[in-house]
Amino acid sequence: MSTAVLDITSVRERFGALQRRLAFFDGPGGTQCPEEVIDAIADYLRESNANVGAPYETSRQTDELVDLAHDRAGSFLACDAGEVAFGQSMTALNFLFTRAFARTLRRGDEIVVTALDHDANVSPWLELAHDLGIIVKTAGLTDELELNFEDLASQLSDRTRVVAFPVAANSVGTAPDVRRIVELAHGVGALAWADAVHYAPHGPIDVTAWNVDVLICSPYKYFGPHLGLAFGKREVLESWRAYKVRPAADDPVGRRFELGTLQHELLAGFVAAVDYVDSLGWNAIQAHEHALGERFLAGLPEPVELYGLPTMAGRVPTFCFNVPDRSPEEVATFLAERDIAVWHGNYYAIETMRYLGLEDGAVRAGIVHYNTEEEVDRLLAGLAELS
Repeated sequence: MSTAVLDITSVRERFGALQRRLAFFDGPGGTQCPEEVIDAIADYLRESNANVGAPYETSRQTDELVDLAHDRAGSFLACDAGEVAFGQSMTALNFLFTRAFARTLRRGDEIVVTALDHDANVSPWLELAHDLGIIVKTAGLTDELELNFEDLASQLSDRTRVVAFPVAANSVGTAPDVRRIVELAHGVGALAWADAVHYAPHGPIDVTAWNVDVLICSPYKYFGPHLGLAFGKREVLESWRAYKVRPAADDPVGRRFELGTLQHELLAGFVAAVDYVDSLGWNAIQAHEHALGERFLAGLPEPVELYGLPTMAGRVPTFCFNVPDRSPEEVATFLAERDIAVWHGNYYAIETMRYLGLEDGAVRAGIVHYNTEEEVDRLLAGLAELS
């Protein structure tokens, strides 16, 4: 791992939300915002609030902000700014993109998803199966909850149109080999359709190097405000007929998929969030998270059942587990009473929980870079008390 060091005290000073005892292990459901993100949103509303396309000052400022946000999105995803689109949420963008792509589908076409997926990259395809008669298949998992590549390969054929997959699982933390998935998809002429929502706070995204055709993520999972961001290869987006109003721009191609007036104040927050991540650097972020993940795994009380990889190799620091003779809700409530925030349930990872046979789901603790060793130790102590 990198030797880059994160100054965790300075990091936490940038977050007003962290100036309390509550330990936030709920990042997979949404991270906290640094003050510069909050200030950017408020400053826009105070100083530049307007719609686009007019000659007066605040409208011109908003035009500049919209262009800047697309530029910063391009840098964050490692693509051309014209290939990105902002929207209400990842889920909303995925339904929009899949509907545009659906104009090219025919009955009997096949979509392959995985048992690691969040439902936002599954249900859009299931709805198209309902409407159009396409077939949705699910690639299975190994015993350690890695993607079963043999099973994935066996489900591909010349009828496969899309392979939809997560860059990291929001449930058990598995981070599958993106390039290998893309090669398999492209080998049968299918699109590689990536959900990077859960991966985005944990490492750099490079859609160009990965060669994915579509990638969607959510800035509120990487220290920004609530909105969605999508990438599509130019040639892919240009081949679709977008659902949009007639006056909306056709160029850049990504903006064809932005419906109505964008959330301009949230774009200001998005720019600030990307600047925040850049100010720390991925090397320092990943080294810190890796160390905390190892600390958690090494200290996990023996009775606790961990679902997924037992080391930090091949995963992000998101951990799914249950405590014997305790319901997931009971565990989460017990920890909440001790100022430790975790989730319980299925977190919309329906196929994963079905694979595990967990009707009530499991407890999820997600580490991000602003967590501390002391917080991890508090979480472990709480689990030891329950066990």
